[in-house]
Amino acid sequence: MDDLVRMSATELADALTNGQVSSVEVTQAHLDRIAAVDGAVHAFLHVCDDEALATAREVDRARSAGEDLHPLAGVPVAVKDVVVTHGVPTTAGSRILEGWVPPYDATLVTRIKHARLPILGKTNMDEFAMGSSTEHSGYGDTHNPWDLDRIPGGSGGGSAAAVGAYEAPLAIGTDTGGSIRQPAAVTGTVGAKPTYGSVSRYGLIALASSLDQAGPVTRTVLDAAWLHELIGGHDPLDSTSLTDPVPDLVGAARQGATGDLSGMRVGVVTELGGEGYQPGVLARFSEALELLTAAGAEVVEVSCPHFEYALAAYYLILPAEASSNLARFDGMRYGLRIEPSAGPVTAERVMAATRGQGFGDEVKRRIILGTYALSAGYYDAYYGSAQQVRTLVQRDFSAAYAKADVLVSPTAPTTAFRLGEKLDDPMAMYLNDVATIPANLAGVPGISVPAGLGDDGLPVGFQVLAPVRADDRLYRVGAALEAALESGWGGPLLAQAPELEVAR
Repeated sequence: MDDLVRMSATELADALTNGQVSSVEVTQAHLDRIAAVDGAVHAFLHVCDDEALATAREVDRARSAGEDLHPLAGVPVAVKDVVVTHGVPTTAGSRILEGWVPPYDATLVTRIKHARLPILGKTNMDEFAMGSSTEHSGYGDTHNPWDLDRIPGGSGGGSAAAVGAYEAPLAIGTDTGGSIRQPAAVTGTVGAKPTYGSVSRYGLIALASSLDQAGPVTRTVLDAAWLHELIGGHDPLDSTSLTDPVPDLVGAARQGATGDLSGMRVGVVTELGGEGYQPGVLARFSEALELLTAAGAEVVEVSCPHFEYALAAYYLILPAEASSNLARFDGMRYGLRIEPSAGPVTAERVMAATRGQGFGDEVKRRIILGTYALSAGYYDAYYGSAQQVRTLVQRDFSAAYAKADVLVSPTAPTTAFRLGEKLDDPMAMYLNDVATIPANLAGVPGISVPAGLGDDGLPVGFQVLAPVRADDRLYRVGAALEAALESGWGGPLLAQAPELEVAR
């Protein structure tokens, strides 16, 4: 059974198709792994044992009957708890939604169910996806499988930790400012943020509607391509959904894995490196560039001067949208309801008591900041100016893509920091997203691929960014780098992670 949880999703899919193993066996192996190690990792908020096994049994029956199945049918997946799931608790990591069971599925969950992937459960996250460390969950911290005293990234640390700890071969995350790519970087996994609008947001509990995007978290680039293709595509239920067909991502990953990047222009963004980046992170990035050059890519330097202001603009736009989106959590319609302990029970006092007790410190901080930025007299100075910077960042991307087919940088400036290390310094926490945020402001796709270990022996991520609707380029370049690096390592980076103690 231990061998099953260490196989990639593609390997599991092949084994299932060839009849070498059943979906029940694969699903049970992962449920057993969750039971054994998740007490230490805390990647999951809810585990769907019965539902996952029921799906697995149905897949095995259908396969025995000769039915035409999706290539990933029977391969288990974990889902970030910001994605609504019919009949399964969905909390967005917040006490204000404790016990809420949605009456419908998000579109991406509908697609996963239609393809018959057993859903293992819902993964932990920073409350309403606000955070870079998964220390802001209302239900406790998630721990990095490489070092349980360190953060697994955020806000989707639960999904990345589940994949990194071999609790799930596939997972769904969401990326508002790097919350798929940054956790992937610090856990040695692969995380992709699709082009904005290419994966439906219907059924995602909104943080910042112009920034949020769901995507895959996996252990290989090819696995990410398979899952991305499955959940992507137009959705009439989402007004921001693109009508474009999903590119051939699996084909691009397979092409890249041959190691040929001839004709590919790779642009190194000068503003995403240097001061604030750990030496080990920069060293692994330079080594990865050499491998891309050896694969035939032309490496050029590009400047995106307004990226310097992206972090500040993001932390005005996101809080402003969050303050609006989170106004619906008021103790009146669903979720937590707290009545004042004394005095009259008025709507205003119930809302104040509910939001005061239901929201954590980081959520309150951003609601206050966003409300202030949108207030009369300050809108133009703050929110309006931030949107102007956003346009300049988009123009920087356009100019850069005239010189390069993809842009690259370290995914995060540092490896995983210790739990509690930055909790009292929000600005230091925010700086961890400095390399990932520009992609969200512009809506361009990005992927993080493991690039090796830093000087402290912890994973480092290599980020690839492509133009809007050119997600296939991510997978071609990512797979080429992955193949070159694993050839040198003698296998996946995760194989170098220390073994977790298994509960008996």
